[in-house]
Amino acid sequence: MRTINKGLAASSLVLILVAGLSAPALAQSAGNIDFGDDSSQWANDGECDDPRFAGAGMASELVDADLARDATDCRTLFEAGSITLTAPDTGDSADISAIDFGDDTSDWARDGECDDPRFSGSAMAIELEDIDIGRDATDCRTAYEAGSITLVGESDPAMLGDIEFGDDTSEWANDLECDDPRFAGDGMASELSETNILRDATDCRLAYEDGTIALVDPDATPATTVPASMLEQIAARIDFGDDSGSWANDGECDDPDFTGPGVVSDPIEADRLHDASDCRAAFLAGTATLKSTAGAVGAFDYGSDTSEWANDGQCDDWRFTGPGMAKKLSSADVMGDASDCRALETSGEISIKPVFSPDYELGAPYDSAGVVFGDNSSSYADDGICDDPRFEGPGTATTLLDSDSERDAEDCRALFEAGKITLR
Repeated sequence: MRTINKGLAASSLVLILVAGLSAPALAQSAGNIDFGDDSSQWANDGECDDPRFAGAGMASELVDADLARDATDCRTLFEAGSITLTAPDTGDSADISAIDFGDDTSDWARDGECDDPRFSGSAMAIELEDIDIGRDATDCRTAYEAGSITLVGESDPAMLGDIEFGDDTSEWANDLECDDPRFAGDGMASELSETNILRDATDCRLAYEDGTIALVDPDATPATTVPASMLEQIAARIDFGDDSGSWANDGECDDPDFTGPGVVSDPIEADRLHDASDCRAAFLAGTATLKSTAGAVGAFDYGSDTSEWANDGQCDDWRFTGPGMAKKLSSADVMGDASDCRALETSGEISIKPVFSPDYELGAPYDSAGVVFGDNSSSYADDGICDDPRFEGPGTATTLLDSDSERDAEDCRALFEAGKITLR
């Protein structure tokens, strides 16, 4: 029903916009638009991928790389009244072309307020959530063009020049996620390693310019997804086998049950359970993970295929992590993309985040002494669910607000120690 209503709303908006234009005016507008060429990889697929436009004929995911590069699709849909131009071809259009406004998939899209927390200003909604980053394009683009909002941090361009981004020598470079652990934010990869410091320049620079990451500390100790003490507890329950393999103790994990940068590129069946020391060391270093956590630690409920993105070759369930994940994740897709996620996990392209593994709770109680939980001032405090957006796991609320950071201490402390949540 939510999808149907959204489609009806979009169609109604297009009808209203088109109704306000006479046929000659519409034709004249089309004639004055530089639609560009068909050099986009998505050209001639029946959808407009140019983020200067909006409407029912638009692709669901838009990137600035497709500006003026899907001419035939966009011209056809514009002339049919299925899309409208939201960024006029004026001298100012070049200024906003560098901003990826995203799409209109937010629950609050087209309500006259910008809900994307990358922006600030008088036209912003009062309450902002990270889930709306890049999902309120029309509202935010309109407000930005009117000068009533600005990108957070764009008023100080000199700050960018002070940052040394490095080069693109990381194996994860140019994958549209920042892998440099000196940064933090929604534009970051889910798993970070100090080997990628100063080695993912393009991704990190773009994310920084878009306002989806911030520099935490140029000299900070690199962040890791899972604390070392936690990895040791998990490793204690994994059967790594022995060191009888031909390549044991050579500094690389040769066991085909593992995947990651610390694993050889083409492991063979004969080395399964026969490279224990190397694989244990790589696991503890965060450079190797089990291909099938479910097979190693117990039953895992993959759910069903109820997601609208099911069977598209990407995993949309945020309980997983890895290069096979979709870029945009929603709580609506948790346990709703079973076939994709199961297949990708089996192939080693994704893995279950440890906190979502059924076996994770067996390591409880976890030490919470080093975690700052804050106070209980959230309106959702003491409800048995952790509402602090710094945490993830089956014990967190479905919708998390930045305003609840460090404000649900008792719930989050209890769930952390019980193995139901962990710090992101």
